[in-house]
Amino acid sequence: MNNVALGQYMPLDSVVHKMDPRSKIMIMLFLMVAIFIPAGVLGYVIIGIFILLSLYLSKLNIKYALRTMKPMLWMMAFLLVINLLVIKTGTPLFSIKGFIIYSDAVNQTLYIVVRLMLMVIITTVLTATTKPLDLTLGIEKLLKPFEKIGVPAHIIAMMISIALRFIPTLIEETQRIMNAQASRGVDLENGSIKEKIMAILSLIVPLFVSAFDRADQLANAMEARGYDPSRKRTRYKVLKMQTMDYASMLLSVVVLCACIGIWVL
Repeated sequence: MNNVALGQYMPLDSVVHKMDPRSKIMIMLFLMVAIFIPAGVLGYVIIGIFILLSLYLSKLNIKYALRTMKPMLWMMAFLLVINLLVIKTGTPLFSIKGFIIYSDAVNQTLYIVVRLMLMVIITTVLTATTKPLDLTLGIEKLLKPFEKIGVPAHIIAMMISIALRFIPTLIEETQRIMNAQASRGVDLENGSIKEKIMAILSLIVPLFVSAFDRADQLANAMEARGYDPSRKRTRYKVLKMQTMDYASMLLSVVVLCACIGIWVL
């Protein structure tokens, strides 16, 4: 559980931390679109260079960013198995007891893994360099023009902020329940598949009960403080774009255009 870094804010003094949250959100959206463009290896190399530059400027350790991929190793292994069973095109690489492994199956798995890794690291950089309240304000400001067509900008921003804020809390709660279950003799690591499923159920049920209880307490606390999402709100902190924000967004647009150009050409 300690490997989950997504949603955790890292209070560092860096250029990226001082950027406007709106610019960081827009950069993330531009890069997400670029990742889904089939630009091949060159496109992913360009995106990877941009991400490495972002990690360097934000003073985040690369190992910290890669930690976010550890909980997804099982999903990657599952994707590999599914692709090996389904995809039967490409060059035969080798055979295991009569079962032939094709090159397209391996390439498709690597394709998905690279995409997933880039998306997770980009999101990690955003949440690690942006305070939850600033992230809420940035999302609300970006959604403000859509209020004219009935989009509840403040409510959506608040829900996203609360969800990101409670990721570390739920991780700590999961670790506490695991330790409590282990002290009662529940083995979450060893045993048969049936025993592991029962052990996981003994973990999930109290976790859901605790999550609903925390949500109820949070709702009561917000109501007790007079929170009303429909009322017009004033802001103590006013967001203002700087030169670094415009330059970073321009660079992300260049990366997006480069990926589109590689795909078209």
